[in-house]
Amino acid sequence: MHRIRSWQLFATCVLVWGTTWYAITFQLPYTSPEVGVALRFGIAGAVVLGVCAARRLPLSFDARQHAMLALQGVFMYGVSYVCVYYAERHVVSGLVAIGYSASPIITGLGARALFGLEVTARFLLGGVFGLAGVALMFWPEFGRDSGPGDTMLGVLFTVSAVLLSAVGSLTAVRNRAHRLPFWPSLGYGMLYGAAAAALVAVMQGHSFALPAVASWWIALFYLALAGSVLTFACFLTLQERIGPGPTASIGVMTPVIALAVSMAFEAFRPDALTIAGAVLAVSGNVMMLRRA
Repeated sequence: MHRIRSWQLFATCVLVWGTTWYAITFQLPYTSPEVGVALRFGIAGAVVLGVCAARRLPLSFDARQHAMLALQGVFMYGVSYVCVYYAERHVVSGLVAIGYSASPIITGLGARALFGLEVTARFLLGGVFGLAGVALMFWPEFGRDSGPGDTMLGVLFTVSAVLLSAVGSLTAVRNRAHRLPFWPSLGYGMLYGAAAAALVAVMQGHSFALPAVASWWIALFYLALAGSVLTFACFLTLQERIGPGPTASIGVMTPVIALAVSMAFEAFRPDALTIAGAVLAVSGNVMMLRRA
């Protein structure tokens, strides 16, 4: 990717990740969230490990290492994404994406408690701003036609997704500290997450019958290949070029794109409180991600 400019890598990550939230909605009418997640990350994980094999990256790990990769994958790509898919059954995809912007503060506090990593006062203040912004954005939804109960389910699934994803993120921090290679860890993690989602689907009796609907298939491969493989390749390349701090600003822009997509395609009409919440959430994330 050395011929691709940095701004192109940045734009790819923001635009693709910002639209994956809406792409999920094309799968929800035809398959259960568990089946959708299992297929998405099963394909993505197989592709990543195939690339690793072609590049002769190490793919052999002992049982303890596989256990940690499984822990990372089950929470980061499995059960957390199942909750994301369920959340989007009850609220628009852009709101779920904004809700996910609370992840840095949750993960940061967890890293401080488990690994003793430094958490600055600005990071904490930014986290408070972000959480307040998310709360403001969801609040008007309780008065909409879908009913407060439906919105509450969307909120609960979003919160669950953030908390479960944080467990996976913290495990990934631990795995990086133990020098587990990123790409093989990503591939195995995706496969373990897919296996967990598939197991839940089987236990609940969900059908794995695949619909003959073009939009469903397009969404599946877009989520698996563009939204899970291409974007990570761009993200890592950009991180090597400009550093992790500036690259992390992708996490600020992605929810903004997701919200704009919801306004364009899901008939989402934000009011003043929603807009204020979005500004507050983005501002909080900027505070958390900025370097001192």
